Amino acid sequence: MSTIIDFFKDTASMLPTVKLMDIIDILLVAFVIYTIIVMIQTTGAARIAKSIIIILVLFLLTQILNMYLMHYLLEKILEIGLIALVVMFQPELRRMLEKLGGKNLREIVNMKEEQREIDRVISQTVAACETMSKSRTGALIVFERDDSTIDYQKSGTVLDAQVSSELLRNIFFTKASLHDGAVIIRNERIAAAGCVLPLTQNRNISSDLGTRHRAGIGMSEATDAVIVIVSEETGTISVAIGGMLKRHLAPQTLEKLLLNELAPKTETKTYNPLKLLQRKRNKKEKDETDAET
Repeated sequence: MSTIIDFFKDTASMLPTVKLMDIIDILLVAFVIYTIIVMIQTTGAARIAKSIIIILVLFLLTQILNMYLMHYLLEKILEIGLIALVVMFQPELRRMLEKLGGKNLREIVNMKEEQREIDRVISQTVAACETMSKSRTGALIVFERDDSTIDYQKSGTVLDAQVSSELLRNIFFTKASLHDGAVIIRNERIAAAGCVLPLTQNRNISSDLGTRHRAGIGMSEATDAVIVIVSEETGTISVAIGGMLKRHLAPQTLEKLLLNELAPKTETKTYNPLKLLQRKRNKKEKDETDAET
């Protein structure tokens, strides 16, 4: 207990000595830590993070227990591991730096809200599905959420391309080599195309559903992904979530559904000073009228 009290006393005594640059330094470190946490949200990256933590624990234990040889080997592994991490997370680091470099100083200081990239991705996907629905072009599009789809991406062709209506329609064009597989969208980009998805084992689904729909439902059972399906036979648009299939969706309904599932917006109240003054004036006039009567 005394240790905790001494800690708080020492912290309180240090507060008057904190300078502006110290606060900026702390905020920068917090920003770096937050960015690293965001980068390791996927299951694959989480495994790497757990492995690093295990190596660090072993490194400390070997130092405490004076295991010199093992300590030396772990030290070299950590030195090489830092370079390996930069190489492994190169796409994420590049994307982060591009986003940071694309903002001007005013946007960074004022924290100006920009149009979310996911909104553009959804609108491009809906436009592609509407066109493919009219031409009866089959499509299977997977939106990754919390559960990793890395294993399924390995079964296809890696693209790492920006999502656009034209690219999606070209991928699912009947004579294209990747049209039979699924497109996986991860971090608002097309991660891979021509991917093989697991088929559902549910025997209670409608018999008129083909392989594309069964693969979409199977993927929604295996992960928490949102899967959009365009039927090649009828042109109908469907969405599979959590093993359930929502069929015969209009493009407007599809857009609302994807926005609700992938980009829910928090309601924010905006206050107009002029309206606030007008409201107070009306209330004052009403009170005066009530007093006269």
